Amino acid sequence: MRYFAGLALLVFALMLAGCAAAPPRLATAPPPPDYSAQIAMLRAEMARDVPDNPPRSLADDDAWIARTQAMFAASPYKPDTPQLVLAVDRNPAVQQLRVIFADPTGPWQVIGGGKVSTGRAGRYGFFITPAGVFPHTTAILDYRAEGTYNENHIRGLGIKGRRVWDFGWQMAVKGWQTDGGTNEIRLQLHATDPDVLEPRLGRPDSKGCVRVSAGMNVFLDRHAVLDADYLRHKDEDPAIAALLPVDADPFPYAGTYLVIFDSSEPLP
Repeated sequence: MRYFAGLALLVFALMLAGCAAAPPRLATAPPPPDYSAQIAMLRAEMARDVPDNPPRSLADDDAWIARTQAMFAASPYKPDTPQLVLAVDRNPAVQQLRVIFADPTGPWQVIGGGKVSTGRAGRYGFFITPAGVFPHTTAILDYRAEGTYNENHIRGLGIKGRRVWDFGWQMAVKGWQTDGGTNEIRLQLHATDPDVLEPRLGRPDSKGCVRVSAGMNVFLDRHAVLDADYLRHKDEDPAIAALLPVDADPFPYAGTYLVIFDSSEPLP
């Protein structure tokens, strides 16, 4: 009898211990990364260093992001890591660019922007800047402007030392023809003559390249907006290291892609 009473007490004690034990911990997902501090700092630098940086609005930001995402969706390229993207609207009524922070697992955010000039129609030898997604890699090395004048006393690439980003040979529509004829052009992104051509930014004016202001050129260069591949290879190639600016302050999430679209045309 005592044996059964003792056994009952033991079972009861075990039941109480089980009830008092803490429930097993459930695994919780880590919080999403917070990029807000880096984004705020880059926005402040652009506001300070790029005079033509326009006021931002939520509707405008959303429109730029939607267009840029649509271009990626229609291309073989995807920003699969957090990174900056440079988007250009070649619409003659817009002629602007935006620097966008692309987060593959979260919302995209506009950093800021400025005026551009893309290809001009109606003049012989001038091409319409091609639309698409263009990776910027070390397969084609960039260079810097010499600051020399051409026969028209124009410094086509800006003053000496301005960066020229080279995206290689691309097909472009001949702007002086109406039959849609195309030819290859060297697609580049660069500054322009500060006295004659920079004041004309904001309208189509180039032979097919993308012209930006001197302030924007320095900003993109200094913060490695398009230089993710260059940063990866700079320690193994002296030519790449020599091209990067001496006052470089690369954004922690440097990018690779130039995205060009025309907001006057349907989404791809």
